[in-house]
Amino acid sequence: MTTTKNLSTIGKHFSDEDAARELLESLRWPNGPVCPKCGGDNPYKLTPKATSKAPCRKGVWKCRACRKQFTVTVGTIFEHSHIPISKWLLAIHLLSASKKSMSAHQLHRLLGVTYRAAWFIGHRLRHAMAQGPMQLEGIVEVDETFIGGPTKQKPGYTSKPKTPVMALVERGGRVRAFPIARVDGATLHEAIWSNVKRGSRVMTDEWKAYQGLEKGYTHDTIKHIERKYVNGDISTNTVEGFFGILKRGIVGSFHHVSKGHLHRYCDEFAFRYNTRTKLGFNDGQRAALLVAAAEGKRLTYAEPKSALA
Repeated sequence: MTTTKNLSTIGKHFSDEDAARELLESLRWPNGPVCPKCGGDNPYKLTPKATSKAPCRKGVWKCRACRKQFTVTVGTIFEHSHIPISKWLLAIHLLSASKKSMSAHQLHRLLGVTYRAAWFIGHRLRHAMAQGPMQLEGIVEVDETFIGGPTKQKPGYTSKPKTPVMALVERGGRVRAFPIARVDGATLHEAIWSNVKRGSRVMTDEWKAYQGLEKGYTHDTIKHIERKYVNGDISTNTVEGFFGILKRGIVGSFHHVSKGHLHRYCDEFAFRYNTRTKLGFNDGQRAALLVAAAEGKRLTYAEPKSALA
């Protein structure tokens, strides 16, 4: 999967469960299987015996150190899932290769699973895509936007307020995006201090909440209120380009996302942006990174479901 780029060259892994399991094992354990219970790196595979009254299922390993049995899905987002590994790999490839993502209804149709299963698959994969604070450096563009709500307020129509989303983008590099509670100085400054290396050059618009960044950064401002969008090398066009992808993906693929799940969609779009072709990644490598990111992460159905309440 890391060296191929399209579905036609890796299709056999999506139609053969044994091949799919072997591919997942090679992606999760590139240097050989490791016990998720104790970290032992010398387990052995149990071989099903036809004569046994209770033969073990395929893909079971046993650790020589702790004597525990495990499979490649233990300790990942795939654990306790009844969805075949082949369909998980197909979902991983589809979400990794779709620049503006893919709705649960489309996954439901393509994978041949229920809508509920497809919805949960999507949220498990987004959970694996989640990234914590990072130290961006160089030229970092910062901006905020609003997601959700109607375009225009109609008379007599009561709607939920839009949710602010903040993004910080290294020019030509990575992005960090997440919802924020409010667009004020304390919130914006804390986000910048947590994600941008001191001494970096930060570019923002003229919003007054960004005042004071000069204490730790070189702060340049572009005045959009004066209809200026580029001044030499000063602009916020890169971060606005990321917002364009995020908004078009939400409107085009999902139409609406709830406030409780918005952080997961931000993580998804940021993950693809940080592994885009410009940075040297192809679809197969992006999918392999997603498998690696699933290590040590679990998400039960009740967690994303509760966010809808």
